[in-house]
Amino acid sequence: MELVLGIESSCDETAAAVLEDGRRIRSNVVASQVEVHAPYGGIVPELASRRHLEVILPVLDSALADAGVGLAELTALAVTVGPGLVGSLLVGVSVAKAMAFARQLPLVGVNHLEGHIAAAFLEFPALTHPFAALVVSGGHTHMYHMPAECEYRLLGRTRDDAAGEAFDKVAKLLGLGYPGGPAIEREARGGDPEAIAFPRAVLRDGSLDFSFSGLKTAVVHHLKRSGPSILGPQGLRDVCASFQQAAVDMLVERVMRAARNHALSAVVVAGGVACNGALRQALKAEAEAEGIQLYVPSPALCTDNAAMIAAAGSVRLRRGECAGYDLNAVASLPLQ
Repeated sequence: MELVLGIESSCDETAAAVLEDGRRIRSNVVASQVEVHAPYGGIVPELASRRHLEVILPVLDSALADAGVGLAELTALAVTVGPGLVGSLLVGVSVAKAMAFARQLPLVGVNHLEGHIAAAFLEFPALTHPFAALVVSGGHTHMYHMPAECEYRLLGRTRDDAAGEAFDKVAKLLGLGYPGGPAIEREARGGDPEAIAFPRAVLRDGSLDFSFSGLKTAVVHHLKRSGPSILGPQGLRDVCASFQQAAVDMLVERVMRAARNHALSAVVVAGGVACNGALRQALKAEAEAEGIQLYVPSPALCTDNAAMIAAAGSVRLRRGECAGYDLNAVASLPLQ
């Protein structure tokens, strides 16, 4: 029996999980920092790294206790090495290296984006290559073609804001607080998604890249014309619904076009923004219309967690790809 301890600290979630034989989640503990960063309307890197230092050992203890295992029973350690906030990443990497050295355990460095994609295999054992994968979160909007295991071909990425970043910024403009995604989705439920004709970015070169800055700017201009203080409750809901629909339309259009262009019959969508109900519904409808199998993990596995890091690490471990004690955090680590 293989037991891999995963550690995730790339941004503002401190997480640890124990995974059995690469698929069965024995524990998955996440300590959120929402209350720490909410007063600032976004993540403060220095506060994030300090909070990781405070809670990472209790989180590790909880993950091991929930799994019913001790350090002596572990097979290997997997830790996120990037991309992310370098101060936050260093906390997880340092702890993982210390544990690996003390217990003489194999150590695997994991790309955070690969972890998000690997989460799909935890819930959908029938998933096989090839497929298109969209990772959409507060810090990332990347789309890949995965022809085989551990092979990633970048098809498109955001040229400016990540999708989740755009949600957070618009929510801040509207006074909805942080995190912005859930707040906008909540208000959008009572709004008209066609009330305001916000733009959908169409890139002249026909690429599969994304752009959300124009959409965000359109919201700014709309608020300048109408004034956020006189929008009224229904006006606020309409702005949220119209903004959300525009963002969803762009994401769905690109991922479905990627599947068509590469003759792929399966699509994986993961990352924090994949928790959005409107996005899930739109993806499901388009995938059914196109005859494409859609794989979207449950919300708990879409947001940052360590089970996905352990899953990706288990694959790399099986392939013999272990790291040395010189393993370091890389804030802008590419997925390849």
